[in-house]
Amino acid sequence: MDLAYGPEYDDFRAEIRAFLAQAWPESRRGDAGAHGVAPETQRAFVAAALERKYLYRSIPAKYGGAEQPFDALRESIIADEFNAAGAPWRLGAQGVGMIVPTLLEGGAEWQKEKFIPPTLHGDYVWCQGYSEPGAGSDLASLRSTARLEGDEWVINGHKVWTSDARDANYMFGMFRTKPDAPKHAGISYLLLEMNQPGIDVRPLRQINGATHFFEVFFTDVRAPADWIVGERGQGWHMARINLKHERNFGGGNLPRSRFEEVLELAKATQIDGRPAIEYHDVRQKLASLEARVRCIETMNMRQLSATANNEDADVALATMVNKLYNTDLGEDTVTLAYELIGDRGLLAPEDTSWNSIASGGPGADWVDRYLFQLAGAIAAGSSNIQRNVIGERGLGLPRDLRQPS
Repeated sequence: MDLAYGPEYDDFRAEIRAFLAQAWPESRRGDAGAHGVAPETQRAFVAAALERKYLYRSIPAKYGGAEQPFDALRESIIADEFNAAGAPWRLGAQGVGMIVPTLLEGGAEWQKEKFIPPTLHGDYVWCQGYSEPGAGSDLASLRSTARLEGDEWVINGHKVWTSDARDANYMFGMFRTKPDAPKHAGISYLLLEMNQPGIDVRPLRQINGATHFFEVFFTDVRAPADWIVGERGQGWHMARINLKHERNFGGGNLPRSRFEEVLELAKATQIDGRPAIEYHDVRQKLASLEARVRCIETMNMRQLSATANNEDADVALATMVNKLYNTDLGEDTVTLAYELIGDRGLLAPEDTSWNSIASGGPGADWVDRYLFQLAGAIAAGSSNIQRNVIGERGLGLPRDLRQPS
């Protein structure tokens, strides 16, 4: 098996590394990545990378993209090197990762022209209005409504687990616009401004003490009639386009880098006066984790090869498998780290000075990672729903194993 990309791509990787060394130097790197850098600095970096046609390669130039021929290997190299450098190559997962591809596939021309370019450059921040207190995995049960009054939608309801809602300029969301239609057919996909009367954003305190998520209340909120993506009642179809991109998690360097950090933690942690890595059970757990890391790396390479060779492949199914696999792997990895930390974890978050024993220094907050990972089986498509979709749509398994009476 030849895993080399070839001289042309080796040269391209060297070119990318040289660019990053100049545009995103070592002083901006580390565990904090782009999060500790001012937004204007991040935007300047994205603009420089876009000028070199490294970013947004598949997006037409008229919408602010690089409009380059598709090359799976170049895309992979860019992702690998930008991630390794901790560079901010996607400003906003909700915007660049979700609404942009959705508008490209199903939006009106004016919507693409208005919203995509400033979103790519980080000028527009988006949040996603999907989940509700009574509609999570069964999203089609949502009750938030939008009724058409003249040339405006009037929106009422309640969304929850809304990332970045406090800072967002816009929301894309699903609202019931045809109350008498079957539940999947009565939903529309709307865009709306967040800075307007009638919107109440409230923080949700998470188990790790952070407030990344919010709940949003709508009271007679307004959106222009043409701020609908697709046709009225086609919201479920548009959401499936959106979710196809949201569930595209699980690849990249994260499983490997996360394992390497746990390995360093096991070397540095003392248990009864001996390094933890000298204990048989710890070594067995590390060996099992590395085997699984190699599995997902091999799976990613197989998918990359298929894409590069223009072979038929169900990319959406593959990315869902990746997401499910990486969710379980991530949970087991941080669980081992938490076991190694032991009762010292009780000191967090007031005292995390002990984290200096792990690679990455104080930024390697394993307690926070452990607590946040609990959401992995729910976020971006819950694991149980992922299994259903993979089994039914990917493997052709029956929806219900019970025989008809």
